[in-house]
Amino acid sequence: MNKKKIINDPVYGFITIPSELIFDLIEHPYFQRLRYIKQLGMTHLVYPGALHTRFHHALGAMHLMSLTIETLCNKGHDITPEEEEAVTIAILLHDIGHGPFSHALEQTIVEGISHEDISSVLMDRLNEQFDGRLIMAIDVFNGTYHKKFLHQLVSSQLDMDRMDYLTRDSFFTGVSEGVISFDRIIKMLNVKDDHVVVEEKGIYSIEKFLVARRLMYWQVYLHKTVIAGELMLGKILERSRELALEGEDLFATPALKYFLTNSITINAFVNSNNDLDTFASLDDTDIMSAIKVWATHDDFILSSLCKNLITRNLYHVEISNVAPTADVINTLVERAIEQYGITEDEASYFVFTDSITNKAYKVGDGNIRILMKDGSVQDITTASDNSNLEALAKTVKKYVLCCIKGVL
Repeated sequence: MNKKKIINDPVYGFITIPSELIFDLIEHPYFQRLRYIKQLGMTHLVYPGALHTRFHHALGAMHLMSLTIETLCNKGHDITPEEEEAVTIAILLHDIGHGPFSHALEQTIVEGISHEDISSVLMDRLNEQFDGRLIMAIDVFNGTYHKKFLHQLVSSQLDMDRMDYLTRDSFFTGVSEGVISFDRIIKMLNVKDDHVVVEEKGIYSIEKFLVARRLMYWQVYLHKTVIAGELMLGKILERSRELALEGEDLFATPALKYFLTNSITINAFVNSNNDLDTFASLDDTDIMSAIKVWATHDDFILSSLCKNLITRNLYHVEISNVAPTADVINTLVERAIEQYGITEDEASYFVFTDSITNKAYKVGDGNIRILMKDGSVQDITTASDNSNLEALAKTVKKYVLCCIKGVL
């Protein structure tokens, strides 16, 4: 069988699958599952084109990694064919542990464990199935491989993950503010003292990259209607799990029912083949099929939330720089109790608060290094003459007030 395939990607054009091992990993059910998990959760409720998947994103990040390794090799850096394959596998599999609707349900289905942790566990499982051929890739992914710069290409503030999702998400949402010069940035990458650096002449492309990331967060990822949809989805899963644990027999696929009716600890999840295999069969379709059925359930709260999500009658969301007062929240809670005949505890599904943060750049946290013409290395915030970058390094926190539209 010919495994040297090419894929026609709408963002980059033709993508080449570089090796037989990588082809086999893409063919594996763990990876094929990513076809059925949307990259941007509920963002399509605002930007109808945002229906691309984690599968698209992983292949795109793999492609950018291939371009980057080619650039670094052309600049004289020693990267063996085995290391090239390992770092390519590491970026290909970096999101394999995502649950349904990507970030929207993280911590809801399996509490206390991140998608990065699940990715790591799934990679260990794949390593067993592929007779230890992923050991170097896992070391690169975990940052334990002796060439640290390879890990930085997989996970840092200027990695192939971020470079692809900004490029891809702006393409599919149509938000031009997120467009970055990924090709120029890659051409400007270099390695100095085992760290990824950007040559000084690429500094303006990096500035644009950081500004684009900040704008994409406010305009896309943290758009108030996206937040409303994702919080409603989270509340639906919270209510269904509450009912299931009380003994209610809810419709659900076998995989979803397993996680609704069991409280699973981190250790149990990591050490249980059954937990992991069940999670690896979950995707967006499990959730949406259940929501469509739950819309006619006898439980008023569950059915109301499901109907509202299906018809896009989402929460009213107010985002501000100051937290809503207790008086405002109590007034809304009282209205919900009176209007719907529910208890104060149940009102938390209709009125609640949350918070969001946006920080485009973290100084000192895998920071972006600029290789100056004199050979010195500086952080982007000091190398740049753009005073706005200092502002990008500050965390902006905003407060969210959510309530069902009927209580306004």
